[in-house]
Amino acid sequence: MIRADNLTKSFGDYILFDEANFSINKGERVGLVGRNGHGKTTLFRMICGEENWDSGSMLLPKNYRIGYVKQQLEFTKSTILEEGMTGLPPGEKDHFWKVEKILAGLGFSDTDMGRHPDEFSGGYQVRLNLAKALVAEPDLLLLDEPTNYLDITSIRWIERFLLRWPHELMLITHDRSFMDKIVTHVLGIHRKKMRKIAGATEKYYTQIAQEEEIYEKTRVNDEKRRKEIEQFITRFRAKARLANMVQSRVKTLSKMEKKEKLEKIKTLEFSFRCKRFPGKQVMNASDIYFSYDPTASDSHDFLINRFNINVNAGERICVVGKNGKGKTTLIKILAQVLPPQRGDIIFNPNTVKGFFEQTNISSLIDHRTVLEEILFSDAGIDMQAARGICGAMMFNGDDALKKINVLSGGEKSRVMLGKLLATPVNLLILDEPTNHLDMEACDSLLAAIDNFDGTVIMVTHNELFLHALAQRLIVFQDDTPFVFEGSYQEFLEKGGWHDETIDDRASLKKAKSESIPVKPEAGLNVSKKEIRQKRSEIMAEKAKALKPIQDRIKKLEGMIETNEKELERLNTDLINASEKKNGLQIKALSQSLHTTRRLIENHFAELEPLYADMEKLAAKFDDKLSRL
Repeated sequence: MIRADNLTKSFGDYILFDEANFSINKGERVGLVGRNGHGKTTLFRMICGEENWDSGSMLLPKNYRIGYVKQQLEFTKSTILEEGMTGLPPGEKDHFWKVEKILAGLGFSDTDMGRHPDEFSGGYQVRLNLAKALVAEPDLLLLDEPTNYLDITSIRWIERFLLRWPHELMLITHDRSFMDKIVTHVLGIHRKKMRKIAGATEKYYTQIAQEEEIYEKTRVNDEKRRKEIEQFITRFRAKARLANMVQSRVKTLSKMEKKEKLEKIKTLEFSFRCKRFPGKQVMNASDIYFSYDPTASDSHDFLINRFNINVNAGERICVVGKNGKGKTTLIKILAQVLPPQRGDIIFNPNTVKGFFEQTNISSLIDHRTVLEEILFSDAGIDMQAARGICGAMMFNGDDALKKINVLSGGEKSRVMLGKLLATPVNLLILDEPTNHLDMEACDSLLAAIDNFDGTVIMVTHNELFLHALAQRLIVFQDDTPFVFEGSYQEFLEKGGWHDETIDDRASLKKAKSESIPVKPEAGLNVSKKEIRQKRSEIMAEKAKALKPIQDRIKKLEGMIETNEKELERLNTDLINASEKKNGLQIKALSQSLHTTRRLIENHFAELEPLYADMEKLAAKFDDKLSRL
């Protein structure tokens, strides 16, 4: 139950919001979307009172409780369970079972409940803060990238939890499938304004794209019309007969709103360079064992136990499972960054690997620039190509000359992706590449992987990527990883995750398959292809209808111009005849002058209604286009 009116917020000269408006109504689950740096987290901080706005207002109901997952990791209790119970609302301070249920869903085991929070990794500590926010049952829950430190089973659990959330919810996430399953509305930050629609992300982005396409076509048409009016005024300003028409167009021109050309919004653009691979089999891993304990001997002591896989050219293999089970360890072994304790990995000699891992940013050289790092990636890349990759990674112009040591973690990850783009490979090994990317960039990455002609092995928790790409899976479940021969959907249908009931899987499948029931709006139940086709038909119909009028106007204007030149000649001849006192010639010229003036007047009389008809007809078709 929030309403924001004319919110304006800036940092120095950089404007985030400019008189933006939105409302969150009772029971709505709202996904907040927008590119990185466009103010999503700032808006959350403004809602919960941690950040002020420059102007405007924000109204919240009295005693309205807001839950926001804190990034600060400050714990006061001696066990995970006790710390989680600090989030319980007044009157429920002893309801420990609620906390246990949520902690278990987020991946904490029974034995974890009695351990001290400081014993856990940063990712699990963030999960603890998330649990405290969930058990508090606030009126409005603000979740900023809640899936960043969750594994796939915890993500699926929190999806089910949030689908049953009885109050208001606002969610920021780069995981499009996660958002689409949960939200009832999408609130977008776009060009410093905010727009809220009922439905999922695809509907929001489709509507924005359609509106911007219409805006740009209208702007081009307006510019063309403006030039036509200016030319008419310039051409006929001195003609007394057309004074009213000229004055009318001057007024029309003054009322025309000049539409500015839309600024192109930068986005990441991915395109991997593929090195030709002539063979069929890329690699073979046989009887792989690994443990971080060098004294391990029993099979149960190994993190990875007797793992085998053959990888063929062009395959898409996704690695899935809970955190801490060894996914990153296995992918490092397959990338030959980490040697196995037992077993063999044999690569086809034509295999050229490209490996991306979040911790790889430590390999960047601090004193180098972004451009230098790209240039050093591959001996075959030239300055122009390196500059292009910098631009694709959103390091345009002087940003490409920034030193590595001044970049944020997300920017360094983009540099690592850029280095991978610069190198021709035929095997991509990727460890959670979507971290630090916004939703649009994730879409670009998905398309680039899909278009890559080589082989891909990838760790991901993003179910959109899993459903779109995975042909085979390496699954970490129970004691050791195994290869599942089939897609992710087939894996879910043939047993899936052991800690999910049949009802759990059914509820998520239903949430994915069912569209949110919203009232259809004009033009939005039509595909983009159909809209383009309809627009082309209207434009063709407009051109066909206007052509006869335009042709007649052009012909009349040409005739007027010819007759006016003839009028000037006759006047000159009449002056000469008068000086010579040639009566017969004066009479003939006077008759010709009268005839020519009559012709010009007749042409002008025909021309005036034609202009009015043309404007009326053009407006009719422009209205059709704008409504489309």
